[in-house]
Amino acid sequence: MTQDNCYLLGYIVRTHGTSGNVVIFLDVDYPDDYEDLDSVYVQLKGELVPYFISNFNLQKQGNAIVTFEDVDTIEKAQALVGSSLFLSLDELDELDGEEFYYHEIKGFTVVDETKGELGIVREVYSLNGQDLIAMDYQNVEVLIPTAEDIVLKADKENKKLFVNLPEGLLEVYLDNDSDDQNIPDDAD
Repeated sequence: MTQDNCYLLGYIVRTHGTSGNVVIFLDVDYPDDYEDLDSVYVQLKGELVPYFISNFNLQKQGNAIVTFEDVDTIEKAQALVGSSLFLSLDELDELDGEEFYYHEIKGFTVVDETKGELGIVREVYSLNGQDLIAMDYQNVEVLIPTAEDIVLKADKENKKLFVNLPEGLLEVYLDNDSDDQNIPDDAD
């Protein structure tokens, strides 16, 4: 299995107890959908290694306490901490119509309602509860919030992402002097 055939499920954040359990963070919209997982791919030294799950206990805020088969000591569990978890793209549910998964829109052309075609989606970042679409616009990276009133729909057939950018968003990234204008002379 390669990372190209998978999507990021989450991360192993720490050990739990002394018998090999780990706490994972599920970086997904609906953690409840993953309670019946049988296995995951753990990224170790750049390779995806399958690990079978013998116990999965969903906690609050997207965390779960997980027991992997053959991980029965704190030392084995500690070796996994910090690793990314992946699932095969085949396990994703098919989305209806204009809905999309973030990995699907990489390479899509961003089209604004008023400004027209702007650039190409390069990446989608998930940062502390706020997901941002990274697009190159006039040789500058622009980050677009994924709010429903900003990102309107995706046309998968034509590889276009339709947006309604807030007024002034592009100008914030293009105005090189803006950093200097807001800094007081005597910042005490």
